[in-house]
Amino acid sequence: MTAANLIEAAGLVKTYVSRKGLFGTATHVRAVDGVTLSVAPSTTLGIVGESGSGKSTTGRLLLGLEAPTEGEVKFDGKPMPAIKTNAWRDLRSRMQLVFQDPLAALDRRVPIGTQVSEPLDIHAVGTEKERQDRVETLLTAVGLRRDQAGRYPHELSGGQRQRVVIARAIATNPDLLVCDEPVSALDVSIQAQVINLLRDLQEARGIAMAFISHDLKVVRNISDRVAVMYLGRIVEEAPSADIFRRPLHPYTRALVSSVPVPGTALKDRIILQGEPPNPAARPSGCAFHPRCSMATERCKAEVPAFVTVEAGRKAACHLVPAASTET
Repeated sequence: MTAANLIEAAGLVKTYVSRKGLFGTATHVRAVDGVTLSVAPSTTLGIVGESGSGKSTTGRLLLGLEAPTEGEVKFDGKPMPAIKTNAWRDLRSRMQLVFQDPLAALDRRVPIGTQVSEPLDIHAVGTEKERQDRVETLLTAVGLRRDQAGRYPHELSGGQRQRVVIARAIATNPDLLVCDEPVSALDVSIQAQVINLLRDLQEARGIAMAFISHDLKVVRNISDRVAVMYLGRIVEEAPSADIFRRPLHPYTRALVSSVPVPGTALKDRIILQGEPPNPAARPSGCAFHPRCSMATERCKAEVPAFVTVEAGRKAACHLVPAASTET
């Protein structure tokens, strides 16, 4: 990580404690287990993996919406303030979350213009007239009409609602957007429109983005770098082009093999057997070994380190030779 990065996370761990029944034994679940990553201004880090891999929890830790059990998040070179302190509240205007379900993220009883204005009201940005003008500008920026400010969420299409969510997220000119499955509920044609919108906004405003998704087609189209997560850990990180051209980790290979290429049959697709293990009962050694056709005895006994395998690229796999011992 370097000083040029807007946000940096080092050794993030998030452990949840669950208990069955009043007198049941407590179970500790590591949703995130030692994640280290960074995002520079005007770039997008795609975070991919199956459901339960810890992607969304990682996103909340990056935003400071949850405190890590271990590890640290730095924003603009400074440690993330403690949750609900004044410093933490002040920082909310510089980082925002784009939700997966726009209808659930919006209040159905309130006009969209009022909801887009809410961050401006909270942070006391400008006068009331300036905030009204800002709302109109924001709606136009995301491809909506100014007269739609008086509409209610149920009067808009799914794509339009997601544009409202994005308009609200960028209202305070944030430096960081964490997009948590922002297009998964949309039709393919609308997905492309929203992705293009996010890219245009990033180019115009220099926004850094962490884009969380299980859809590698979408991630390939928007990400500069990609981090692949499995059971709470990053197993491979590299520039997006390298990930899709030559995936190294067996899990990444399986994910990439499922991405359709126009005009080409999916004849070499790798089908993963079974479901991801229960995070509360993590397998010994490499957590992926029960589903890996190339697993060795070492994979079953020893946790692979996340190491540099070539310039700009890291992986956590005993089958991928390391170029460096630095993590």
